[in-house]
This record gives sequence, C-alpha cells and structure tokens, in this order.
Amino acid sequence: MLPNFTYVCASSEKEAIKHLASDGARIHAGGTDLLGCLRDHVFTARKIVSISKLDSLHGIRKTAEGGLRVGALATITEVARNPIIRDRYHVLAQAASEVASPQLRNQGTIGGNICQKPRCWYYRGEFHCLRKGGDQCFAAGGENQFHCIFGGDMCYIVHPSDTSPALLSLGASVQISGKRGSRTVLMEHFHIPPGQDVQKETILEPDEIVTAILLPPASPAMKSSYRKVRARQSWDFALAGTALAIQFSGATVEKARVVFSGVAPVPWRSKEVEKTITGKRLDANLAAKAAEAAVKGAEAMEKNAYKIPLLRGIVEEELIAIAKL
Repeated sequence: MLPNFTYVCASSEKEAIKHLASDGARIHAGGTDLLGCLRDHVFTARKIVSISKLDSLHGIRKTAEGGLRVGALATITEVARNPIIRDRYHVLAQAASEVASPQLRNQGTIGGNICQKPRCWYYRGEFHCLRKGGDQCFAAGGENQFHCIFGGDMCYIVHPSDTSPALLSLGASVQISGKRGSRTVLMEHFHIPPGQDVQKETILEPDEIVTAILLPPASPAMKSSYRKVRARQSWDFALAGTALAIQFSGATVEKARVVFSGVAPVPWRSKEVEKTITGKRLDANLAAKAAEAAVKGAEAMEKNAYKIPLLRGIVEEELIAIAKL
C-alpha cells in the first residue's frame, strides 16, 4: 500500500526546488522507480513533486560546442531513437534500447534512469540493511549471486542503470539545479560508492534536480558499443556488461573509455583495460590481454564467481567486434 502524500505539479524549476526542500518531499518524473520504491517501503514520502510539465527539461538538441543536450525528461525511447544519438553516440542509443521493457522505456526518463535506486532484494525487501540505516549488509553472507565483484565496501549492490555506463564512456556531464544555484559535474563524479556514503547513490542534495545531460562533440574516429548479458534475454537487469567508446587511428587505439555495468555499486570505469589497449593495434591477441586486465582486482562473493569469466568473455568479444566495425 502506498503512503498518504500531497501532490504538487511544479510549473517552474524554481517552484519544484522550493517544494523539494520541504521535509519528506520526493521528485516525480517518469515515476517508474518512485512508485516501486514507495510500494516496497524503501522510503516514504509526504509530498510528491512532479516535474513532468517543465518544458526546459524536455527535448534533445545540439549545443553551440557541437555536442548534444539531452533534457532530463527525455524518455528512454526518445534517446534510443534519436537519429543524432544513433549516429554519433551509438553506445548510448544501444544502452537505452536495452533498458527494461518497451512500456517502461516509453514512460521512464534519462534523468530518472541515472538516479534510480539499486535492485538488491534485501534493500527492496523487508530488511533493515545498511543502505536503509541498519547495521549490516545481508547480501554479504546471504543470496549474493547478483551482487558486485568490484567496489564492494560494506554494501555490495550493483548499479542498475544501462545508460549511466554509456554516458560515462562518452565523457558526459550532468547539469543540476537546486536552491543554491546550478552546477555541472562530470558523470564520473555523479555516483557515490558505498565507502563514501552507504545511504546515497548520487551527489544530489534533497532539493536538487537533474535538468540535462551534456554530451561532448563526438569524434568521427570514435566507435562505440554497449553489450549487456542478463539472466533473461528481455526485460532484465545486467549480470555484467560493458560500454566501449574507442577512438581509432586506422587499427590503432588512440583513446579509449571502457565502463562496466552490473558488476559494481557504481558504473565501473576500467582504466586497466584502457591502458592495455591504448596506443596499440586492436586485434584478437590484444583483446584477450585486455579481457584478463578487465577482471584484475575482481573479488567474488560466495555465489557470484561466475561474473568473473562472464565479464572477461564480454570484454574480449566486444573489443574484437568493435575493431571490425
């Protein structure tokens, strides 16, 4: 059963921010994660502040610098189908097309997707875990087959978003507005690991909202892709995945950004893989070496050791595939 709450449909960013500053306020965009969290008693709400009518948060358009501004309320379907994103930022279009089901892609927003709560069954269930203010992570000695192999520190969730790793691989930034003004942060600094704050997923303050995501100009020499492996082929979260954004000079890698999904509490950038392939000709032998580098430092839990060879295989196959594009 949902809690009782008041509902406000904000007519401006200023009004939305004002309402969000009140105690117990929660933001509503697409609502696909919010309603689930309220039903599962992950958190409660005294006031729901809808931002769905804010025109400034909608749309996808080119920037003066030659990049792209994606409004926070752009739906996942709009992102997946946008012709500029499909052509210049293929990794993002591919990742967006892998999100959930068609119905949820039509309703869910890009801003909501990067801010969504983790899907750990202890966090979503009737367990007073660390992330909900308790004193232990039940996954550490429990059912942890879907939990992390990197970045586990007190809490062993995995970040559920497909679009966040893609955006990180592209070097995207996030525009944020709040009562103290506006700021822009790199996607790399947007998510918070459990060791920094076990009860937060992002740097957002309670009165702040994501207004847009900024994509830098895309180099014609860049190739990108997203690969997601899941327990079911449709409508499921990643067991492991990788977002690649690689700039080539012929067959040689000039620059690379490699980010993993489904294996860490935040989108996990693999500088080990980037270092392994940068400045070298990308072929099958190098892809195999990079795949070994990809799992360096991985620490399996009792029931998720399968993620290590799974991730190794994904990275090797995707590097070989992107070299042939």
